[in-house]
Amino acid sequence: MNPAGKVYLIPTVLSPDALHTIPAYITAVAQRLKVFFVENERTARRFLKALDRNINIDELQLHLMHAHHPPDTALAQRLLREGHDIGIMSEAGCPGIADPGHLVVQAAHRIDAAVIPLVGPNSILLALMASGMNGQNFQFTGYLPVKPPERTKAIRELETLSQKKDQTQIFIETPYRNNQLLKDILAHCREETRLCIAADITGADEYIHTKTIREWKAALPELHKKPAIFLLYAAG
Repeated sequence: MNPAGKVYLIPTVLSPDALHTIPAYITAVAQRLKVFFVENERTARRFLKALDRNINIDELQLHLMHAHHPPDTALAQRLLREGHDIGIMSEAGCPGIADPGHLVVQAAHRIDAAVIPLVGPNSILLALMASGMNGQNFQFTGYLPVKPPERTKAIRELETLSQKKDQTQIFIETPYRNNQLLKDILAHCREETRLCIAADITGADEYIHTKTIREWKAALPELHKKPAIFLLYAAG
């Protein structure tokens, strides 16, 4: 019987021109893997070729996993039992964080296959590091509701939680809705609450600033279609 394969969590770039943020040992792992679970096949192919142009993409198995296409965890378990190693790649950043990669990891744990997280850029942690906000107590909420009434309620609840628990609240939005989310935050949070906007992290146009709601109202950044993270801090 073959020993169980291993699952490698392979970080990818946050910005297309930021290959320098990927440690060299990621390339060594990617070079020997033949099976990947990926969020976006085109993005995965481009990233692997950027790591090493000699990787033969046509020899690889690329299995999709995204919101509308859950990963085939039964297939993942079968491959692992047969001794195949598997790589998991998000569209950007670290797999298993705000993407369906965690489902493949769960499947691996159920058959006691080894799971190996690899070091790379994580937009949530990089934004928190640069925000000046509480890094000992924080919560990542992911996407806020799209509909205005539910979104307003969520923003107010996060602000209240931040003040009550001395907790940094971190959340994201689909890039083309960033500007509207920012307007909603400014409309419904207290003037003294602090907001950090971290956009295009590690990219050429990286933008990370923390200001009070009052200060943000004086001048708004243009965030349309830019990958961004928002951090809210209402305590202290």
